[in-house]
Amino acid sequence: MKNKKIVLLGGKGLSTNIVFNALQKAFGVTLVIIEEKERTSIFIKRRIRRLGLFKVLGQISFEIFIAKPLKFVSKKRRSEIIIENDLDTTEIPLNVQKNVKSINSEETIELLKNINPDLIVVNGTRIISKKVLSRVSCKIINTHAGITPKYRGVHGMYWALANHDKENSGVTVHFVDEGIDTGNIIYQRQVLPTMADNFSTYPLLQLAEGIEILLQAVNSYFNESIIVEKNYAQSNLWYHPTMWTYIYNRITKGVK
Repeated sequence: MKNKKIVLLGGKGLSTNIVFNALQKAFGVTLVIIEEKERTSIFIKRRIRRLGLFKVLGQISFEIFIAKPLKFVSKKRRSEIIIENDLDTTEIPLNVQKNVKSINSEETIELLKNINPDLIVVNGTRIISKKVLSRVSCKIINTHAGITPKYRGVHGMYWALANHDKENSGVTVHFVDEGIDTGNIIYQRQVLPTMADNFSTYPLLQLAEGIEILLQAVNSYFNESIIVEKNYAQSNLWYHPTMWTYIYNRITKGVK
């Protein structure tokens, strides 16, 4: 299986390092295409058009006054999760990296055409465009921090806990299609927090479990033993919480 060509499409950061090192150890990775972070101003303008100014201001307030402080005070817990789950955070070697402005650029398409990978794995990029999907000849697999289709979008574990829906607190590995986290499901696994966890550590818990089922999915794919599931359950798209939504859930439901 080491002769199979795997390409990782990722955003720069800790989670992509972890995914790369796990894939590299198990199967080998031919190339990592790293996408530049989108300018904050562009992201905010698009989000305002979609959700409205009031809600976006609440999301920005949450990020500044709650999410960032939570991340700071959770450094010890985050380190514990990394150590307990043997997650390798080593930086991706430069000789297997290629930086692009957007995962949906012509440069990305040309790189993929030249490599002709057997499988593409995605981690932390923008939504992959129809143009890219139509011009690659292999399957694309994504690890989503939530149980799809009920918790598509972002922070699926947080929203499941806030909805008293522990059964659907978890992580999904699925094929990528033209929708947002709507592709056929390969594997899912429940993930529950400890008393020491909070909004900042939930994604790392999900990643630790997600790595395991991602490796299983890649192995099953190459062994042609993969079984996909078309899930027709309730489907919702979730966004970042606002500051007041988080405070309400923290006080009334105990969700950190």
